[in-house]
Amino acid sequence: MKPLTNNSNISVLLGAAFLMATSSIGPGFMLQTAAFTSEYKADFGFAIAISVIFSIIAQLNVWTIISVSRMRGQDIANKILPGLGYVVAFLIALGGLAFNIGNIGGASMGLHIILGIDATTAAAISGIIGIALFASPKIGGALDMTAKVLGTVMIVLIGWIAFSTHPPVQEAMTHTVMPDTYPWLATLTLIGGTVGGYITFSGGHRLIDSNITGEEHLPDVRKSAFLGMSVDALVRVLLFLAVLGVVSSGFVLDPKDPAGSAFLLGAGPIGYIIFGVVFFCAAITSVVGAAYTSVSFLKTLFSVVKAYEKLTIMLFIAISTCILIFIGKPAALLILAGSINGLILPITLAVMLIATRKTNIVGTYQHPTLLYYAGWCVVLITAYIGITSLEGITKLLH
Repeated sequence: MKPLTNNSNISVLLGAAFLMATSSIGPGFMLQTAAFTSEYKADFGFAIAISVIFSIIAQLNVWTIISVSRMRGQDIANKILPGLGYVVAFLIALGGLAFNIGNIGGASMGLHIILGIDATTAAAISGIIGIALFASPKIGGALDMTAKVLGTVMIVLIGWIAFSTHPPVQEAMTHTVMPDTYPWLATLTLIGGTVGGYITFSGGHRLIDSNITGEEHLPDVRKSAFLGMSVDALVRVLLFLAVLGVVSSGFVLDPKDPAGSAFLLGAGPIGYIIFGVVFFCAAITSVVGAAYTSVSFLKTLFSVVKAYEKLTIMLFIAISTCILIFIGKPAALLILAGSINGLILPITLAVMLIATRKTNIVGTYQHPTLLYYAGWCVVLITAYIGITSLEGITKLLH
């Protein structure tokens, strides 16, 4: 198998990795990590470790099948059971919309912190920025550049905050392996926010749009998937350590703004401005990822969406913005969306694993046995955690 050497193709692979990573590194990502670190302290490291392992397994399985089959998730589902693709597309698009409402809210909050403008105006500006990114004649290039640049900015700034708060790294490592309590709902929420719903498919669908598919490209596709998860894991660990350093010093985070208060308590007013920049970057990249991937699940099922893909993506962002402006209160919605997407994961991953045994989907391709059974373990465990955590999710609705 000859790896890709063309610079534009390498750029697409990097862009797909960062698109997946930045799609999951949204305001909900920061809210979840800060809130759960405040609640579980060093034990939250266990949830991060489990979520990263499960996420890598899920991503490698999904990206592999998408690449080999040269089909999007909804089309694979329809091949397995006619009509299933429509159900999967509806669930993922609905989850993407829920996330995007919160993402617009996060971008609005970031602009408010940076520039001091009111929330409604900031939300409108954020929506316009998101729409403008898709006005480019080359959507793919705009997506890749936005994800790579803003993703790098987030890593640098969060890393600086983590260094500033002097977290108890040794304690965190110990509790990651041997926690005092097992935060199962937090683990499910992290998995849902990292690879649940649309996020698992974002990079894979990006590669299909760039025609980087087929068994001959599997080494590159898998490297791209692994890089995306590595970026995601790095940011989550840095943010976890930054917040842990604050709460371990005896500070109590503001429950209404756990992430922002962690940056403020950890690095003062400058830290809070940095939080605003990071929050905006996280939110706007997630707006782009959620809109692009959600619509990609619809365009092969509905001809009108395929004919007007760019306009549909822009409308998706506009609707999210309007709902945020007129309804507001995105914080609980973000955690809820992450939990619900965690429940969607067992369904979508099971569909992909079944597809590995269908010659009308993957042809003569032989899926690695270890990856296959590891995938089914993730399906069973996340389904069990999801069912047992329904009580916690129900509380989020009230």
